[in-house]
Amino acid sequence: MLARLSIRDIVLIDRLDIDFGSGLATLTGETGAGKSILLDAFALALGARGDTAMVREGAEQGQVIAAFDLAHDHPARRLIAENDLGGEDELLIVRRVQFADGRTRAFVNDQPVSVQVLRALGAALVEIHGQHDERAFVDAATHRALLDAYGGIEGDAAAVARLWDERRAREDAVAHHRAEVERASREAEWLRHAVDELGRLAPETGEETALAGRRAAMMQAEKVAEDLRSTHDSVTGPQSPVPPLSTAVRRLERRVVQAPALIEPVVKAIDAALTALDEARTHLEKALRVADFDPQELERIEERLFALRAAGRKYNVPVDHLAALGHRYQGDLALIDAGAERLAALEREAQAATARYREAAQALSAARRRAAQKLDKAVTGELKPLKLERAQFSTQIESESEGPNGLDRVEFWVRTNPGTRPGPLMKIASGGELARFLLALKVVLADRGSAPTLVFDEIDTGVGGAVADAIGVRLARLASGVQVIAVTHAPQVAARADRHYLITKDALAKGKRVATRVVELAAERRREEIARMLAGAEITAEARAAAERLIRAAS
Repeated sequence: MLARLSIRDIVLIDRLDIDFGSGLATLTGETGAGKSILLDAFALALGARGDTAMVREGAEQGQVIAAFDLAHDHPARRLIAENDLGGEDELLIVRRVQFADGRTRAFVNDQPVSVQVLRALGAALVEIHGQHDERAFVDAATHRALLDAYGGIEGDAAAVARLWDERRAREDAVAHHRAEVERASREAEWLRHAVDELGRLAPETGEETALAGRRAAMMQAEKVAEDLRSTHDSVTGPQSPVPPLSTAVRRLERRVVQAPALIEPVVKAIDAALTALDEARTHLEKALRVADFDPQELERIEERLFALRAAGRKYNVPVDHLAALGHRYQGDLALIDAGAERLAALEREAQAATARYREAAQALSAARRRAAQKLDKAVTGELKPLKLERAQFSTQIESESEGPNGLDRVEFWVRTNPGTRPGPLMKIASGGELARFLLALKVVLADRGSAPTLVFDEIDTGVGGAVADAIGVRLARLASGVQVIAVTHAPQVAARADRHYLITKDALAKGKRVATRVVELAAERRREEIARMLAGAEITAEARAAAERLIRAAS
């Protein structure tokens, strides 16, 4: 529910803070005091179109803040989560800033949002009903959901929506599979040739890189093989220095005892040279083994590389993708072979899903028509006390194309007088009639399909006495389930309020400027205001007594 409304620098309002509670709250005051300004400011906070005229003269910007106590299971929580607006607290704060240059900015929980998001959130939080169509959040687009809520068939409607999604998924699967089969069938002959050719070629992922590396190594080895053999002969052949060095070392070793200081370093150095020459021989022999390849192997590698690269060019894919391409083509051929059978199975599943959807949609349509009869009777029964005794309410259900909401288009129609042509509620009813029709509808729907806060703007205009009292009774009945705020000129309505706020226009700056003020009335002042509403400018003792009787009767 709305917990607090704060307004700064909007038209005649310089600074205004109002705390609200549950139940029925009424706002009263003389004409021109600023009741409409207050509602316009509230609507701005809920996403209504901005207007530079709303900024108080001399101010650079105006601002409206609305704080709501929000239950954790309220539908608005979904919008908050979807837009990542955070906050698990029960208090939700929306803020709208109107600049004098025409710009506006919107915030939810101090995070900037688009006006579209603010408007969607506002629609979930508040409904404003008045004498102007643009203020009524209840429009034809919501009538089907309201009827489902009244009939208690929201679960059936949700089931139909799920069956519709299932049907669409099945139909999409059929269309996709049929397109795949048709594509593969057109290419069947070419596919068989490609599968056969790639099967014989049997390409492997990474094969091209491995073959190219082997081929490069073999070609390099061929160039250095002769030098390797010549060097090997120098180390191990007849001209090798190893035998004479070995003989020299043995002669010197026999002389070590005679001159160790002279001979030992020489023997050590020659031993190191012999070890290095032996290591060189080992490396040379290994290199010669690597370089010693079969020329036919190089030819086979080059032929394989040529075949792989030719296939890559032919099928317009990298060589490493040839193996995957072959598997895909095999799958396409399998699809052709098994496609007709699979397509028939998918079509059967789609037909079954369509049958389930239509059966549920037809049952939902029948339930809606039963609920509509009850709703029409209940709403029409509420019209007579509201001075609409000659009017009739009807729920029009027309067949439309199949969709997630079923088979029905639902719209609330009215006929204001016998002999006149009925038509859509929003087009046929006049301002005051529209508000009373909506009040009757809201009373019948109670807390089903309703925002947690309902605002009624002067729906008692042009009526009095018993009709005004009937409006007050229904507003109070509504307020037992949801928060109701009513701008009213009817003392019968004001007398039934749980909270009564008086709106006045006070002079400021020695009469050069005026400002709208709001004060919550306690018992004595409340009786005085209701007496003013009864008597006019001069409050009489009779008016005070009548006001007291109204308050007692409403208690």
